[in-house]
Amino acid sequence: MRNQLIVLVALFTSIATFSQKQWTLRECVDEALAKNISIQQNKLNLASSEIDVEIAKGNFLPNLSGNTGGNLNFGTGFDPVSQDRVNTSFFGGSINLSSGITVFNGFRNTNVYKQAQLGVESSKLDLKKIENDISLFVVNGYLNVLFAKENLNAARVQYEISEKQIEAAESRFKSGVIPKGDLLNTQSTAASNLQTVISQENALDLALLNLAQLLQVPAEGFDVAPVDVGTPSENLFYSNSNNVYEKSLNNLPEIERAKLAIDNAALSIEISKADFLPSITASAGVSTNYGYNLNLPPGFSNTAFFDQLNDNLGYGLGFNVRIPIFNRFQTKNRVSQAEINKNIFETRLESEKLNLKQTIEQSFLDVKTALKSYEAAKISLEAQEESFKNAQERYNFGAMTQFDFDQVRNRLVNAQTTLISSKYDYVFKTKVLQFYAGELVLE
Repeated sequence: MRNQLIVLVALFTSIATFSQKQWTLRECVDEALAKNISIQQNKLNLASSEIDVEIAKGNFLPNLSGNTGGNLNFGTGFDPVSQDRVNTSFFGGSINLSSGITVFNGFRNTNVYKQAQLGVESSKLDLKKIENDISLFVVNGYLNVLFAKENLNAARVQYEISEKQIEAAESRFKSGVIPKGDLLNTQSTAASNLQTVISQENALDLALLNLAQLLQVPAEGFDVAPVDVGTPSENLFYSNSNNVYEKSLNNLPEIERAKLAIDNAALSIEISKADFLPSITASAGVSTNYGYNLNLPPGFSNTAFFDQLNDNLGYGLGFNVRIPIFNRFQTKNRVSQAEINKNIFETRLESEKLNLKQTIEQSFLDVKTALKSYEAAKISLEAQEESFKNAQERYNFGAMTQFDFDQVRNRLVNAQTTLISSKYDYVFKTKVLQFYAGELVLE
């Protein structure tokens, strides 16, 4: 019983510890990469590509095979000595070992091996692309949680202000300074602020749920560690989009993957051309046989098994040269088709580069726009804060109605919300540019 209690206490302690854990961005990314099914599938594809390399290596080695067989013959046969037909039963068999190797086949084996190696590199790049995409999804989800937390904090502050205003309004109502309508308006505003708090709590719960599902961890008790995302600065990370584009050409796996596709197509051309050239194979073999007459007359015996194998042992060497002369232009057409495929992959690379350049240009413009929106939101908030301070003083002295005061306060709340939204919009779009440049840091 005592041991069971210890186990239960340890279990509840571990659960409490997990619920209190705040995941860092780096931990979130690592967890998502470790559990994502698409990543696991691509790792299997990579393992398969590595086996293809081993298969291609085997083409350079000789093969070796052995076979044996036996047969039993019985019935009447002709005896060459007595010139009579006699009943006879005979059992015999053979044992063979043979080996062959490709001496030359137009460098086909060499190019197939190179293609297999490119396949491994391509699989690694496919895996890297998925890892990059998942990492960016996690960053976005993480920032959404932080964004929701800031919105919730702002909503709670407004609700706390409303609660204090209710107390002040009740006191002023009892003193006859304000009518009951103003008190009701204050209470209504507080109720609306409470609804906003509840709405923002739901938004935070949803953001946490989405991130937890992306990580494939329990959503219950899941939380993330706070991160200082900084304050948007007028100094952009990059002076122009071309800087990011030049860096992306060396960092993004999509571009490298498109280049490897061209190299692979070039090898396919060489493999097709191999059929224009002669191929040479060599072979070697050793064989022997044995036999037993099962109806020997008395006084006669069969030669011992191993003696027969030794007496009948034979060796052989050979080679074969295959010279292509005419195959209905099949090789010529396959080479032409391979060359067209190479041209297709070259145009795909240019298309990838063009799309990437346009995407980065748009992302760079988005960052500039987001920064301008943030600067405008900051100016607006500063103005609304001053306006709110002035309105609060006038309201406290009875120079402003509750309705007008609520209008000023709502504009302040909207300005705060707009500033938070524009800040995180700028931060995420900046992260996207850093991702393209290969400089995204996961703290």
